[in-house]
Amino acid sequence: MGKTRLSLFLAEKLKTEILSCDSRQFYKELKIGTSIPTVEELSQIPHHFIGHLSIHNTYNAKLFEIDSLKKISKLFTKYSILIMVGGSSLYEKAVTEGLSEFPEINPNVRDYLIYHFKKNGISFLQKEFFKFKKTGESIDICNPRRLIRYLEIVLSTGKNPSFFFHKKKKRNFIILKIGLIMPKYKIFYRINNRVDNMMKIGLLDEAKLYYHYRNLNSLQTIGYKEIFDFIHKGEMDLNKIGEKIKNNTRKYVKKQLTWYKKDPSIIWFDPKKKEEILNFILLKIVGNTGFEPVTPCL
Repeated sequence: MGKTRLSLFLAEKLKTEILSCDSRQFYKELKIGTSIPTVEELSQIPHHFIGHLSIHNTYNAKLFEIDSLKKISKLFTKYSILIMVGGSSLYEKAVTEGLSEFPEINPNVRDYLIYHFKKNGISFLQKEFFKFKKTGESIDICNPRRLIRYLEIVLSTGKNPSFFFHKKKKRNFIILKIGLIMPKYKIFYRINNRVDNMMKIGLLDEAKLYYHYRNLNSLQTIGYKEIFDFIHKGEMDLNKIGEKIKNNTRKYVKKQLTWYKKDPSIIWFDPKKKEEILNFILLKIVGNTGFEPVTPCL
């Protein structure tokens, strides 16, 4: 979608630094499949929360909320504006709205769910979810991690996750959200090119290195999951693998856009209109008394 190029342009013009809220890019081992910025791009502007974790680290959106707010507070002593970039909606929400405080989970419950997931597949988790699901509740039932998270809360507390939801937390900085949009055919064209390039430069070999750790949460991401499935089945047709990754990426992007289009605070731009976006940000800054900090979330 052009987030990286735009963020570099804006950071250079606004003389600031970039924070990532793309949870796929947190892990230092996963370089190809997560499309992290190049070494040259990373050296151009200081970046934060890219490659700072190992796939073996336990990490989640709540920990990111804590870490990112500490970093933001520190950076605001140097800058009046920061740029946050990414496509992980839950991690963006962790910064801009804050997450609910969920109770401690019984580790035996988690072990039970993981054991039966590995033994019986995702259908076990889906059946359990529909036992406890309340009217209006909706999660991605094809995502085992989300299902396990939902069920471990219900089974540990006797209450559905919605019981623990709270109102938005007030932040001590102003948030300006910018969304990037382009025609669907252009989005799909970029997806196809990106996947083809990742396959060409070695995504398959990178995934093979971590196949043994395929059940880690950090590896439940598009690009790796598909390859792990093909390896498990003993099928290594590169064209089929590439098409599966493209198809799942398109579904993910559609889901992202659906999520973000519900947010009325987002101002949408074509990513090529860099100067227009810059002028919009500057106008908003000038409109604030005392040059208050503004954090664009691209």
